[in-house]
Amino acid sequence: MRDIFDLMDQHGHEQVVFCRHRPTGLKAIIAIHNTTLGPALGGCRMIPYSSTDEALEDVLRLSKGMTYKCGLADADFGGGKMVIIGDPRTDKTPELFRAVGRFVEGLNGRFLTGTDMGTYAEDFVHAAKESKAIVGLPKEHGGSGDTSIPTAFGVLQGMKATAKYLWGSPELRGRKVAVQGVGKVGYRLVELLVAEGARVVIADINEERCMELAEKYGGNVELTGVDTIHRVECDIFAPCARGGVVNDETIDQLRCLAIVGSANNQLEETRHGDYLHEKGILYAPDYLVNAGGLIQVADEVEGYEEKRVLAKTKAIYDMLLAIYERSHAENIATSRAADQLVMERIEKVADLRRILLGFHLSERGR
Repeated sequence: MRDIFDLMDQHGHEQVVFCRHRPTGLKAIIAIHNTTLGPALGGCRMIPYSSTDEALEDVLRLSKGMTYKCGLADADFGGGKMVIIGDPRTDKTPELFRAVGRFVEGLNGRFLTGTDMGTYAEDFVHAAKESKAIVGLPKEHGGSGDTSIPTAFGVLQGMKATAKYLWGSPELRGRKVAVQGVGKVGYRLVELLVAEGARVVIADINEERCMELAEKYGGNVELTGVDTIHRVECDIFAPCARGGVVNDETIDQLRCLAIVGSANNQLEETRHGDYLHEKGILYAPDYLVNAGGLIQVADEVEGYEEKRVLAKTKAIYDMLLAIYERSHAENIATSRAADQLVMERIEKVADLRRILLGFHLSERGR
């Protein structure tokens, strides 16, 4: 394993916690990136990682992305993430998620978590028995419900903003969109796109879900292979599965005019955003357009209100246009323009929090 402190320095992390509970088989890692804006918030995913190194690299990248996502979404939370090393199809038990809850609760409010890839709201009903720091629970358990709904809606707003910037109108009718991954978010996104009149090409390792969508929407949905979806000639390519899809191997194979999707960390490295800019492919920073789920669970902490969540998620449209304009004005990659906006907000909040809110005389002399 690589030196953990070197990795933390590389990504700018505050804390990494390794969690092990042998009776349930739990092996998990929690990464807290930056808590300047508030307690860390981020989902918990469950994947059969091939190694601890792979899991560590994933949780570090994802938690850093959450800091940036919170910053652009104007949510007073920092970035965090949790990953469980295991197969969600065979390794889940109620006791495993209760163990997850115990470890999360042990962080005393520094980290809040909920669903992500490979986990569902029902899993966290068990975790919530052990922790008050669980968000995104089913409505019948006091939560805000399915986060894939606002996430898909936010991606749609990103596509509309992209259409407005590229073609002068947010209209998606007749546009061809290639959706890579039709899981919780991708499936809903396809439904929204069809309703908008777009032509959709889809691919997923779960062929049954693809066939279900194709049968449901007939000629509006076309199937292709998971290894070729990124090469489809289209207006918008929408990565909605795992990250790193824009990399040295794929970047010259892309035949799209824009990339707008829900997957986290779509750029394998920062330089790939620069390369997309040079190639003239408009990239919608993923941590902005997929922020709908974050907006929902952040709102849940204060007291969930659906109309407020949808209004905040709809604002992704205007924020993305602002990023596109800054990118154009400064001739920099959209990914760098978005990063600038995030760091500006974090610096302003950090400066504000230098103001002391209170001091108790009883603390004197301690």
